Amino acid sequence: MGHPRWQLMRVMRSRVFLLASLAVSFAAPLTAAEEAVHSEADAYAIHTLAIPDEAFLEVGALAWLPGDRLAVGTRRGEIWIVEHPAGDEPRWSRFAHGLHEVLGLAWQEDAAAGQGGGWLYVTHRPEVSRLADADGDGVADRFETVADGWGVSGDYHEYAFGSKFDANGDIWVALCLTGSFSSEVPFRGWAMRVTPDGQTVPAVSGIRSPGGIGFDAKGHLLYTDNQGPWNGTSMLKHLVEGDFMGHPGGFRWYDLAPELTKPDEPKSGTRWASETKRIPQLRPPVVMFPHGIMGNSAAGIACDESDGRFGPFGGQVFVSDQSHSIVMRCFVEEIDGVLQGACFRFREGFQSGSLALQFAPDGSLYVGGTNRGWGSRGGGDYALERLSWTGRMPFEILAMRAVPGGFELEFTEPADPSTLADPASYAMKSFTYIYQADYGSPVVDEEACTILSATPSPDGRRVRLEVDNLRACVIHELDAPGIRTTAGEPLLHTTGWYTLNRLP
Repeated sequence: MGHPRWQLMRVMRSRVFLLASLAVSFAAPLTAAEEAVHSEADAYAIHTLAIPDEAFLEVGALAWLPGDRLAVGTRRGEIWIVEHPAGDEPRWSRFAHGLHEVLGLAWQEDAAAGQGGGWLYVTHRPEVSRLADADGDGVADRFETVADGWGVSGDYHEYAFGSKFDANGDIWVALCLTGSFSSEVPFRGWAMRVTPDGQTVPAVSGIRSPGGIGFDAKGHLLYTDNQGPWNGTSMLKHLVEGDFMGHPGGFRWYDLAPELTKPDEPKSGTRWASETKRIPQLRPPVVMFPHGIMGNSAAGIACDESDGRFGPFGGQVFVSDQSHSIVMRCFVEEIDGVLQGACFRFREGFQSGSLALQFAPDGSLYVGGTNRGWGSRGGGDYALERLSWTGRMPFEILAMRAVPGGFELEFTEPADPSTLADPASYAMKSFTYIYQADYGSPVVDEEACTILSATPSPDGRRVRLEVDNLRACVIHELDAPGIRTTAGEPLLHTTGWYTLNRLP
């Protein structure tokens, strides 16, 4: 007697499931060649979010909110909320509009703000504001000015980039110079510290044209400054209250900040090495990004604190470049109280000019793009993309550390000791840029550096390089094309650029 149709279908499904399970059970593991990462996409996948037609999403800032929500601030003065942005069907809603070029977002829980659960602090051109959804309908209905202690002239370049909260609950605002050359209104070209009670404290002078601001894993406040007068190339810099970042265009506002000591005027046509010795407040850049090689317009900053969910680069700083539509990676260390470190290529291929960065709780990195007025290799007017680790380990220089007499390299995987120990596996040179009032700089002072010896660690994960001709406040470019894994695979990216401010 035959099975009824539904019983027959259930038996067939059970057999298909059993066969599929057996196939998975007996599937051959990936070979070393199949597991090897041969491209950036093998290790890190870009997922592009579909943006509603009504959201012209020129992304200027990102912030993660409770409830699996991403806040997106736009250069057109809107804030959108994306619920479950990593899901199959993210839900978009407009939270606020009528703001002026949002370039900073920070969330603070506060039951007193209403049913929305907290305040969304917004840094835009004229002020730091805070917004709340008091009635819980998903739309901001409380708008308050927190601080507005700087001027606005209407000049196109007067960007204001705002940080998340520091350990004291302050928000820092990096203010672009008027026209990106001079300071025609108060405190343009400065970083201002906004306290929880709304005071605006002038903190640091010498900023030219910031592209982003953020913290590293140890709480150091970093910002990116772009190539131009007094910046021979784009740089990652460390903001410390009372310091001078290098551009004297805002010196006139020391009259409004009598508690700070005005630095001596820098001398044009010099070098960072000599001027940092002459001017105590002048803090050297943490990382100089070689112009045209690592991009032309350094931008957003985000630190990987994902506990391995983003791969092997925990604690490192990721920096976007708007013009090249890429994300770079920076290893940063502190020597004698001064930050310095190396930059590496990481991921290219984003659809618009990569600007804002934000890590999510799942360890993925959201990248917001815009190209209006700036242009970018990614040809789209705007984009919002999610970068996630595929689980496959890229063979990379994990860290490049300054040590007495040279550098120590650490790798994400064990390397073949014979390639590590061969000085011919490496090449190194150093160069810098002119510290000058003119726009940008050519590469200058290029010199060869010889790898005198290479001493691997027993596990093949590190090598110590003895190098001659090390120089302070210049870039040391290391190329390691000869390094191989034990399976014979080359590095995914062979080159690192270390800005050596202090010789250990």
